[in-house]
Amino acid sequence: MSNSSLVLLPSSHARARDQFPGADELEKELRKKVRGEVRFDPASKALYATDASNYRQVPIGLVLPLDEEDVVAAVAVCRAFDAPILSRGAGTSLAGQGCNFAVVLDFSKYMNRISAVDPVARTVHVQPGAILDRVREAAEQFHLTFAPDPATHSRCTIGGMIGNNSCGVHALMGGKTVDNILSLDLLLYDGTRMTVGPTSAAELEQQIAAGGRTGEIYTTLKQLATSYAEQVRARFPKIARRVSGYNLDELLPESNFNVARALVGSEGTCAIILGATLQLVHSPQFRTLMGIGFEDIFIAADNVPTLLEHHPIGLEGMDGLLLDAMRRKQKSADDLALLPSGEGFLIVEFGGATQAEANRKAQELAAAVAVLPQPPSVRIYTSAEASRIWHIRESGLAATVFVPGKGTGWEGWDDSAVDPKQLGSYLRSIYALMQEFRYTSPMYGHFGEGCVHMRHNFDLETEAGILSFRHFLDRATEITLAHGGSLSGEHGDGQARGALLPKMFGPELMEAFRAFKRLWDPTNKMNPGKLIDAHEPHEDLRLGADYKPLKPKTHFALLEDNGSFASANLRCVGVGACRKTDAGSMCPSFMATGEEMHSTRGRAHLLWELMQGEVLEGGWKNKQVKESLDLCLSCKACKSECPVSVDMATYKSEFLSHHYEGRLRPLSHYAFGRIDVWARLASFAPGIVNAINNAPVIGRTMQSLLHIHHKRSFPRFSKPFTREKQSKSGAGTEVFLWADTFNNYFHPPTMRAAHQVLTEAGFKVVLPSQHLCCGRPLYDFGMLDTAKKYLLKVLDALSPQLAKGTPIVVLEPSCATVFRDELTNLLPHDDRALKLREQTFLLSEFLVKYAPEYRPPSLTGKIVVHGHCHHRATMGMNDEMTLLRATGSQVTLLDSGCCGMAGPFGFEKDKFDISQKLAERVLLPAVRNASQETRIVSDGFSCCEQVMQNTGARPLHLAEVLAQTSNTSGNDHVESGNLP
Repeated sequence: MSNSSLVLLPSSHARARDQFPGADELEKELRKKVRGEVRFDPASKALYATDASNYRQVPIGLVLPLDEEDVVAAVAVCRAFDAPILSRGAGTSLAGQGCNFAVVLDFSKYMNRISAVDPVARTVHVQPGAILDRVREAAEQFHLTFAPDPATHSRCTIGGMIGNNSCGVHALMGGKTVDNILSLDLLLYDGTRMTVGPTSAAELEQQIAAGGRTGEIYTTLKQLATSYAEQVRARFPKIARRVSGYNLDELLPESNFNVARALVGSEGTCAIILGATLQLVHSPQFRTLMGIGFEDIFIAADNVPTLLEHHPIGLEGMDGLLLDAMRRKQKSADDLALLPSGEGFLIVEFGGATQAEANRKAQELAAAVAVLPQPPSVRIYTSAEASRIWHIRESGLAATVFVPGKGTGWEGWDDSAVDPKQLGSYLRSIYALMQEFRYTSPMYGHFGEGCVHMRHNFDLETEAGILSFRHFLDRATEITLAHGGSLSGEHGDGQARGALLPKMFGPELMEAFRAFKRLWDPTNKMNPGKLIDAHEPHEDLRLGADYKPLKPKTHFALLEDNGSFASANLRCVGVGACRKTDAGSMCPSFMATGEEMHSTRGRAHLLWELMQGEVLEGGWKNKQVKESLDLCLSCKACKSECPVSVDMATYKSEFLSHHYEGRLRPLSHYAFGRIDVWARLASFAPGIVNAINNAPVIGRTMQSLLHIHHKRSFPRFSKPFTREKQSKSGAGTEVFLWADTFNNYFHPPTMRAAHQVLTEAGFKVVLPSQHLCCGRPLYDFGMLDTAKKYLLKVLDALSPQLAKGTPIVVLEPSCATVFRDELTNLLPHDDRALKLREQTFLLSEFLVKYAPEYRPPSLTGKIVVHGHCHHRATMGMNDEMTLLRATGSQVTLLDSGCCGMAGPFGFEKDKFDISQKLAERVLLPAVRNASQETRIVSDGFSCCEQVMQNTGARPLHLAEVLAQTSNTSGNDHVESGNLP
């Protein structure tokens, strides 16, 4: 399409209500024949309507097959109804190949088996839904690895990697996915099953002689290879990162007529992958990472060929704009300080048989760059520092997606590649083009192989902006081809670059590509409209000139998202970090269920779709959206672990507030949401209330009314600390000790210990003179009008302290986050709210900042720490760990994620099993395996309840540890009345 003929094309909204003829009958037949899951409901369609690209196409329906037989059955039904099919893994594709108006086969939930690694042959056979990191973990037992490792390695599937021909950092060491595939087990749309791989001349003739559909395929492949060999040799770029187009070069004699590798990168447009045999490579067990800082990214790129002469196993580039984006988002601030000075950075990794060998290689490179005309700055990292540097690099894509004050960076010209010798010139040319179009983007990527990632501030919401975006793609294509490059160097063509391929390959090779596609898929039912004869890159946009989301009035200000609930959820661009299951806290409900609907991404997509009103109807009253949010534990982990800071706890609270407008809420909402009221009343006769709660008949009746699981017991009320006669306070600087509902009314020893610690540190401790509550449980149920009243009461009561700048110490992390987070989001224009946010500290933060001379007591033994989710997400654990380590104990911080209790969540009948599953992932086994002398530390009341109600042990709050004397050990000081 020439620039002069460019016109605006239909967006996704124009097609969102497309219906497949016979969809109801198709669904019924699939349900009869498939033993796995079949979903044609609106929420499932909404969840799979987009991937990590700019595109949106609402699918016909979804199938989650249990095994190969299910896939065969599903394809047979689709064939009978003439329905198109899309194979999908983790849904992190960036070029639009992961969404289509088709029946989606999601292999990630069930078909993820990994067979035993063969360490001699260095192979492993996997199903398409196998997660890359799980494969790598299995291989590392034999000092082997699967070389390609994209930044999404914690959740991307092998099937998706094969479809896209994924690469990653260590493709420099072991090649792209195509270079590491031995064979593929295939299912074609017509039902043919094949296993393909390298084919000798004799084997080729045998396959042809066999006749039938298989013989036809091999006959035609041979004809294609013969007819187009010279075109392939002449027009395919001679670079490591040519990912665009079909791999016809793999059918040449010099490539052993490798049919499996010819299909790698075909993006599901030719065949369905049922299994793959992977080639593993040696994994260097000793590695050294170094950072090299140049004046700018262009000079850094100029020096890549020199660095490659030293044979690194990884060579990545990043520019200063990428780091600026991370700083604006307050991501990895401490890690960024590890980078050397400069505005253009190369991250170089060496491997060796010994650590000394890897170190020597790094030192040799450092010596070599030291004699350059303009010597760069160099830093060689320890192994601990190296992991932090890799985290920066892996956060690159999402760090550039949404930047406060800058807006959204969109993919589109995302992963072009050139020869590393051309890299500096290429970047300068692209930068000049960006200036011409007034676009900005960080530049980063796999510089060792000339692959560059960018996300530009394209305007995809106006006709002029969309056409400008399309013009830019044409011009950028011309620059890339002038430098002998490939339009895609990693993420594939899909819809983003499919229509641009004729510029790169010319008409003859495009006809060869079409013939290749027709051979495998003659009826064009496999992911149609992608890669070959693709829809235009400015078509089917998720946004588009007709993008007009609902703009409801919200309780939360959402200032960073211009007050728009739709914009807040548009932050999620599908990178899928919430789908990891091995570490961190995000996303606990996905970790427990493996369901897209219960991931942060899934919820964000549903809420975004809700604002469109095209697939999901009913607005705030939509039951499927509520179902998705019901399993959100409001842990806030997504706000810190999600690279674009999707704040699902806030979105859930906002949704629930509107969902229940004008409706009577369940009794449990009032019971748990207003727990401070009931705790205050119970505090006048806690013994009687506890006895009633635990009486067999009354207790069971209350559990039934409140939908509490029978294995849960009610927390025990106590006389509040604020009614105790207080010990003498210090005479120094005044500090206000917040009496939160949980520690004051349920476990006053924590308050007592904090008062002691602060007094002994020399501070004058002031307590509230009236009942106050931050209202934390109210947010779990969306009771935001009441929450605002609570906050205004707090601000009125604390006015003297706020005016004087008195530090306010909060012991319960979830209460501290109300003052640090929800408060200013609900009351953004109240100056007192801003002061309270700035004056609120956890005990550890306060002691580190205001009592630098404070020394914790000397303790022996071990301390095992479970960090509350809000503590980790909003404040971080550094100060807490600093104080605990200063006791002299051996301190371990568990990577235990969410404890699973999350306030009322873990008490509810229908959520008990998930709560237990999350607790058993790391936390409870760690508690059970700890010795009697080991101190278990957790500052969250809910976390302590989870541990107590499952093990009988009560963890200590930091305040209780610091209040101990040196001869006190373990948890033996806990009163038996506090045990369940």
